Amino acid sequence: MRSFLLVCDSLGVGALPDAGRYGESDCHTLDHLVAAAGMPVIPRLIELGLGCVPGVRSLPRPDRPAGCYGRMAERSPGKDTSTGHWEMLGCPLETEFPVYAQGFPPAILDPFVARARLPGVLCNAPASGTEVIARLGDEHVRTGKPIVYTSADSVFQVAAHEQHFGLERLYEVCEIAREILTPYGVGRVIARPFVGKPGAYERTYNRRDYSLVPPRETGLDRLAGAGVPVVGVGKISDIYAGRGVTESIHTEGNRDGMRALRERARTLERGLLFVNLVDFDMLYGHRRDAPGYRRALEEFDRDLVELERELRPHDAVFVSADHGNDPTYTRTTDHTREYVPVLAFGPGCRAGVDLGTRASFADLGATVEESLGLVPAGPGRSFWKDVRRT
Repeated sequence: MRSFLLVCDSLGVGALPDAGRYGESDCHTLDHLVAAAGMPVIPRLIELGLGCVPGVRSLPRPDRPAGCYGRMAERSPGKDTSTGHWEMLGCPLETEFPVYAQGFPPAILDPFVARARLPGVLCNAPASGTEVIARLGDEHVRTGKPIVYTSADSVFQVAAHEQHFGLERLYEVCEIAREILTPYGVGRVIARPFVGKPGAYERTYNRRDYSLVPPRETGLDRLAGAGVPVVGVGKISDIYAGRGVTESIHTEGNRDGMRALRERARTLERGLLFVNLVDFDMLYGHRRDAPGYRRALEEFDRDLVELERELRPHDAVFVSADHGNDPTYTRTTDHTREYVPVLAFGPGCRAGVDLGTRASFADLGATVEESLGLVPAGPGRSFWKDVRRT
């Protein structure tokens, strides 16, 4: 048996009941991007039942969906990548990661500067990644000071020029930051390399995430411990701090991620193929680019059809997301607190099963575990018996 888990990073489908606590009670990534950018040409996702997901009003509803469909609520507090992915694989959080809306205090920055042998840092405040390198890139190149910034997520982001600062040097200082920030419980340190000249700086796909280790065993740990191959494509290994991932494939965006998934599917005999498709979030959600988000959905739809050509008789494919990032939400450029869709399909799955609203992202991880022969041990409630083809 093989299972495929595809995370469309940030494809939310409507505000969670507690989204008002985050000031986001009117967010809806999918419906709002369609309203802003027009109906996407996504025939396969529509056939599978994306328009049948509870709360989705922007897409047509097929009479006989080719897949199983539903939505999942996030049980953990927060709305970031680590929180969503960890809960998805059976490790929900009880408390939010700490955030630093006023920037990082001297107790963190002073040892970071000293241990990393830096002349100082720039910014030290919440910022948009593209805006901050445009604003401070020249000063960074001139002074050698890396750009340190954060967001509404629990992240310590370090931006530096690949040539002037050095890519390996950037990774080195981020590893130092990870050691310093672990006692504070900061979720991720992110290396944000960029290239180019003044007025034309661009971030690259040499990003690297340095995550906290999940506080408890995840479904990936259980699968790998049982000898089931777990192939992480994209930033999956980074998100789980390498735990439970038996093979990691670096990629450069959505199209490259789907290409790598297809190629590995041709040779993998059994196990989990798990991909994060980061462009939805990084290039279009955070940049509030609804037309770009629509184009990315259309590309994904075509790539999904190509992936299905590689499926074998008992394979199952699950498509979901880790949080929202409404590209029309102009009050911030941060993630939004939303339900996420879940689609299940493939030769090993039935068609047309309404999965309703699941109480936790962990239901998906439990389903993946059971589909690969394990008895789920996490908090999620598997729906594998509902969707598997008998």
